[in-house]
Amino acid sequence: MNFNKVNNITGWAVWLIATIVYVLTAEAGGSLWDCGEFVSSCFKLQIPHPPGAPLFVVLGRIFIVLFGDNPLTAAKAVNIMSALASSFTILFLFWTITHFARKIYQKTNSALTGEQLFTVMAAGAVGALAFTFSDSFWFSAVEGEVYAFSSFLTALVFWMMLKWEHIAEEPGADRWIVLLFYVIGLSIGIHLLNLLTIPAIVLIYYFRRYKTTPWGIFWAFVVG
Repeated sequence: MNFNKVNNITGWAVWLIATIVYVLTAEAGGSLWDCGEFVSSCFKLQIPHPPGAPLFVVLGRIFIVLFGDNPLTAAKAVNIMSALASSFTILFLFWTITHFARKIYQKTNSALTGEQLFTVMAAGAVGALAFTFSDSFWFSAVEGEVYAFSSFLTALVFWMMLKWEHIAEEPGADRWIVLLFYVIGLSIGIHLLNLLTIPAIVLIYYFRRYKTTPWGIFWAFVVG
């Protein structure tokens, strides 16, 4: 069976489950803490508390307009944006897990057996759905805060690095690295969490392109 086809279908199925759960359980209005501030900032295109979140505000404004540009539905619009960002986080988490699970079995270019393919997909589904229903992530997935969208961009950046790692020897593969650093730059307009991916990105690059030594690992981590 074709790994990529099964991986894509299963990943989107997990995404659909997460999307339905988060959309159905999204807050009807503003939550108690910073959410009211962020929703108000999105509605008026103004500035939330430092260091600010300009990209979040612009994206939130788009969703508010799609929901009728009504102050009575503004909070719900931003909450739905967080729900969708969170479900896409789950999608890229699934593909990250299956990437590593596949590497456990696939030491050469040989295809996975049906049993191995099922095990890899099951690992991705269990891991992604466990995170879907975890308390802290579900909590932020249904409210108008920056953490949901920040988590999405963090998951996207790490997945793009793994995408590069998988095709690193192919022509033009480094475009994925250019793209992921562009996304990191965009993510700063939402939250600084994405910067924490940089040490991992440098280590993946080191392991893929250089002969590994203890000191090499140490200096790659320091550089990261």
